[in-house]
Amino acid sequence: MTNGEIDLYGVYVPPVLAALGLALVAAALLRRGMMRFNLYRFVWHQALFDAALLLILVGAFTALLNRLGSS
Repeated sequence: MTNGEIDLYGVYVPPVLAALGLALVAAALLRRGMMRFNLYRFVWHQALFDAALLLILVGAFTALLNRLGSS
């Protein structure tokens, strides 16, 4: 990691973009699991819930990547 960026085969990627990619995959898996077990019945507005879930995951993965990069 150089200058706070992630080097992917010579392409420097901001950590937030990497966190967003991880969060999209995790959100898709969580969404699929919630649909399979019919957990969306407890959610008032599915689109708002999905957006909030994505933002929470992006924040969590950003913090995780930040912690891994600083050590």
